[in-house]
Amino acid sequence: MKIKLLKLAHARSGDKGDTANIGLIALKPEYYPLLVREVTPERVKKHFTGICKGKVERFELPNIGALNFLLHESLGGGGTMTLRHDAQGKTLSTALLRMEIDITENEI
Repeated sequence: MKIKLLKLAHARSGDKGDTANIGLIALKPEYYPLLVREVTPERVKKHFTGICKGKVERFELPNIGALNFLLHESLGGGGTMTLRHDAQGKTLSTALLRMEIDITENEI
């Protein structure tokens, strides 16, 4: 079955220059392995097609049940250089939570 990340996690985002930073935090400890398995850098890059022009890096933080993603070349040059409405990437966390992943019913 397909489920939106919104049901499994919450997220925060920000920026550093032209790189967006998204933290994805499992709502329950048992959801963390699902996030690790399903929310890969490749899938995040695909989810942000047209926004993320560079590579996506993922860092695992198992001690707090979170993943951190860096989306390089995602902010049109950065806060002081871009004409984008969301120059600091604050809405990207909400956009990531709309991504759907495949899980079995017994995993939630």
